[in-house]
Amino acid sequence: MDHREGQHFLTQALKVIMKEGFLVLVIPGLQVCEWREPEELAALLDLELRENGESQHQLLQRVRDVAKYSVKTNHPSFFNQLFALNTSQYTYDVAPVFVLMEYEVLAKLRSLVGWTEGDGIFCPGGSVSNMYAMNVARCHTFPEVKLKGLWALPPLAVFTSQESHYSVMKAAAFQGIGTENVFQIKVDDWGCMIPEDLDEKIELAKSQEAFPFLVHATSGTLQGAFDPLEPIADIYDRQGLWMPEFVNMCFWFIPPSLRGKENSPDYQSRLSEVGPVIRERMMKQGTMMVGYQPHGGRVNFFRMIVVSPKLSQQDMIFFLDEIERLGNDL
Repeated sequence: MDHREGQHFLTQALKVIMKEGFLVLVIPGLQVCEWREPEELAALLDLELRENGESQHQLLQRVRDVAKYSVKTNHPSFFNQLFALNTSQYTYDVAPVFVLMEYEVLAKLRSLVGWTEGDGIFCPGGSVSNMYAMNVARCHTFPEVKLKGLWALPPLAVFTSQESHYSVMKAAAFQGIGTENVFQIKVDDWGCMIPEDLDEKIELAKSQEAFPFLVHATSGTLQGAFDPLEPIADIYDRQGLWMPEFVNMCFWFIPPSLRGKENSPDYQSRLSEVGPVIRERMMKQGTMMVGYQPHGGRVNFFRMIVVSPKLSQQDMIFFLDEIERLGNDL
């Protein structure tokens, strides 16, 4: 839809939400929730994720259905915790529509990786995802940790690439495993984890009476490297470890004045200033917005997150061209 159609849709959707929100205050007898059993409500809502989108008319009906079958948290007789339609997702009775929507999305995500059953959880970002993964791996290896805590476990060992995300160390510290028990695996010239060194580090951990339980593989390091997942998988299968993976997309822009000068003494300090300057320029001109950060001994680099489903190849080309335009004189 174009800009005008989008504005019209949002206006109509807001009217629906406002109407449903105030009806319970002015019409006596309206219920806190129009209860339906999960199977019945799933059939009424028809939440299947399809390849094609829906018309504005259908989307507005979706909004009406969400408001109609959700718990009316502004009802005078609603005394449960939390507010608005943003109710907690932990039980069907307090968030019937959104629990079913969550279930459908998780089922679709599982199908994309070939799983026909299972469960899932939504995470706010990579750091929390890695923390969840470490906790799941620990509970998988030592189920008794939930009851007895770390006191009942041997020292635990985590294995991750030298190029891995900083959140691996954060997760080890937060969960009481300790950053000294995170074994960093050497990488090759392309930044990929070396399986042979992983094997050696696992044996080293065992010799120190630490229990290996997690291999953390990275798909897309700061250098754009992908750890060799199949050889790593062979090792963790043989060793009986758990393997989650992490995806990260980052890059530098090297302005013309720095190209070919990697050996200059001030190269790193000058490169560190490129990201902040380009970000400031794009913000002031209003053309784009992208974050940057350092990592370990590496200076500031761009971290690009793709959010919009309408992003096209041409948009990506514009993104790169705009960065080059904004930083060409640096």
